[in-house]
Amino acid sequence: MKLSTTLTLASALGASALNLPTFEQLAVDSGLALSGLNSLALLNSASKYGGSCNLGNVKIRREWRTLPKSQRRSYVKAVQCVMETPTILAPGVSAGSKSLFDDFVYVHMNSTLFIHFTGNFLIWHRYYIQEFEKRLNACGYNGALPYWEWGLDVHDPHASPVFDGSDTSLGSDGEFIDGPGPEILIPTATEPIKLRKGTGGGCVYEGPFKNMTVHLGPITQPDPTQDNPRCLKRDLNADCASRFTSFRNTTDLILNSKTIEFFRTTLEGNPFYTTGQLGVHGGGHFTIAGDPGSDAFISSGDPAFYLHHAQLDRVYWIWQMLDFKNRQTVFGSNAMLDFFPSANTTVEDLIDLSPLTGPVKIKDLMNTVGGSPLCYVYL
Repeated sequence: MKLSTTLTLASALGASALNLPTFEQLAVDSGLALSGLNSLALLNSASKYGGSCNLGNVKIRREWRTLPKSQRRSYVKAVQCVMETPTILAPGVSAGSKSLFDDFVYVHMNSTLFIHFTGNFLIWHRYYIQEFEKRLNACGYNGALPYWEWGLDVHDPHASPVFDGSDTSLGSDGEFIDGPGPEILIPTATEPIKLRKGTGGGCVYEGPFKNMTVHLGPITQPDPTQDNPRCLKRDLNADCASRFTSFRNTTDLILNSKTIEFFRTTLEGNPFYTTGQLGVHGGGHFTIAGDPGSDAFISSGDPAFYLHHAQLDRVYWIWQMLDFKNRQTVFGSNAMLDFFPSANTTVEDLIDLSPLTGPVKIKDLMNTVGGSPLCYVYL
């Protein structure tokens, strides 16, 4: 669907930031409601363009399976190009960083305790995946970063176009390894979240990235920055997907969250606010699972990380654009679950991804069509 057509449809719905339509339950569960909210967010974004960003140059991020096969192959080729690009880290910083792709993993790993269950979580990752998109563009990919709509795959992620092992996917599931289902213990929670066994567990066996080498981590290593070469593993999990990343999970999150406090803590499954919940964030990660996907520190070492986080950013973007004026704030401190003393996050704080790119204030990353450094929408 063209951007202009979607804007017309959204306008016809006649919704405002404070007067959203009422959706039937079938519309919520089928994804029609979420699609409608995306269209309304797109309509509202039309009046938010600033700086050098305009309707003529805005990037449009689309769902993976809606991209032409040629564009999906181009995306894969660009990711492989990033994997072949030399590291930009200073010598001696991280022996396991063999490429620019590994540098992204290193930056995420080194920042983890300051960017999860924190006030800057959403904005830090927004800037992080934006920089990854820029590196893909430098490697010849002309499109915008795609996203993975989890709701389409909750019943069988193994068969998803993202993971079906074709040359237009991000590679397959892992080889099946029998065993018990995972038990996930969220920090400070008293009981683990128990999942049924996934459909993989071993090395990715088909399609792009089946021969990929993971270098950094796991975080349990004495020094996770050292080189620890191993295969990329996945353990796709439909139980996790259906419980935590359904269309209902996502739509309820957007419609029921009146403040950034409730939105972010619900999205992350913050144990101080929810019980037995992974949120859509953790739900997406543990749907992919495996190594490095199950390790919060190095999860960006799986190429699927970027599509998952683009979807998270899409959900955040929709929520923001439905009441833009009142959704320009942050909530929380700069320490994971307040494990250690830290100041509260403010919009004047810097997001620093050095050495990948320079620092930017949070307030300058709030509007995805505000111009430098952001100029994109979701369709």
